[in-house]
Amino acid sequence: MDTKPNGTRGCKSVPYPVGKLPQADLVALLDHVMPHPDPRVVFGPGLGRDAAVIDFGDRYLVTKTDPITFATDEIGWYVVNINANDVACLGARPRWFIVTLLLPEGQTDLALVERIFDQLRTASQELGISVVGGHTEITHGIDRPIAVGAMFGDVAPQDLVRSDGARAGDILILTKGIAVEGTAILARDLRDRLCDALDPELLDRASLFLHNPGLSVVKDAMIATSAGEIHAMHDPTEGGVATGIHELSEASGLGADINADALPVYPETLAICDVLGLDPLGVIASGSLLMAAAPRRASAVIEALQAQGIAATAIGVLRRTPGVALCDGNGRRPLRKFARDEIAKLFETPVAARAATEGEHDAPPLPL
Repeated sequence: MDTKPNGTRGCKSVPYPVGKLPQADLVALLDHVMPHPDPRVVFGPGLGRDAAVIDFGDRYLVTKTDPITFATDEIGWYVVNINANDVACLGARPRWFIVTLLLPEGQTDLALVERIFDQLRTASQELGISVVGGHTEITHGIDRPIAVGAMFGDVAPQDLVRSDGARAGDILILTKGIAVEGTAILARDLRDRLCDALDPELLDRASLFLHNPGLSVVKDAMIATSAGEIHAMHDPTEGGVATGIHELSEASGLGADINADALPVYPETLAICDVLGLDPLGVIASGSLLMAAAPRRASAVIEALQAQGIAATAIGVLRRTPGVALCDGNGRRPLRKFARDEIAKLFETPVAARAATEGEHDAPPLPL
């Protein structure tokens, strides 16, 4: 069925499931209600765009906002890193941060607030970021802390890396492995469900994925842009690495061939996803940096990252024809684009699950 921008399919109203808005609806909304007539807007809202860019003369201001609604035990540390990642993906240095904290009624005490503020301080100090403002309140109608961050950074105009700047022939490089963030969330939030099937030591390691291999890609981005000719970068989040590849490719009007055997997946991720019946390629994936590098410099970028202890792998190549293919010894097949993140279905209500199933779809057929 056709999906209309107001959240209806045909004439029947269907609630959205947990996760991002459907792509078609979001495009329609952005086209109709998000004009940016100010000529200083270099880069405004759009699919696959990690942050906005505003011209301030000799420097560009890069800004991003993102909420944290899942991992609540380290929410302060989390919200800084997630927002910093998207600013860094445009080649900018994250510098200033504002955060809104919404805390649940009847559950919030001084110890909770102090813990979140300590996390904000620690994460900001690690990245050299100044917390410059925000808002904190106890909010009716929520059952867990929610943090909404806004990160600001700057970059010289000539050093900007546009998320729609990828070129045909570029090599796709992925740092670390698939589903760093999702693996940590699942190990932390669903430990009771997983402990009967998996070794506690495996779950302990997975729980620490936020810090090792780590959620931040700021260092990854700085090393890569210094080492080689990077045309585009993307921090794959909801919908996993698979959706991130689609977003990066589509932002530049390109397609991609992905080497299935080259995709790096941690054993912990495979084990957890197997127990829960999830596809690792569709699990929320912050912590990995996806980038399009000029072919002549791709090896230098990988070597520079590896020299600093950051795993990096060439996973495919961009091409002019649309569609993303997963390639292995059995040939080429469409790489699924996830309408919602795989872990979202573990947290949603039965009604939302039915609505999501009605609206889910795989990637379109590949062109001949």
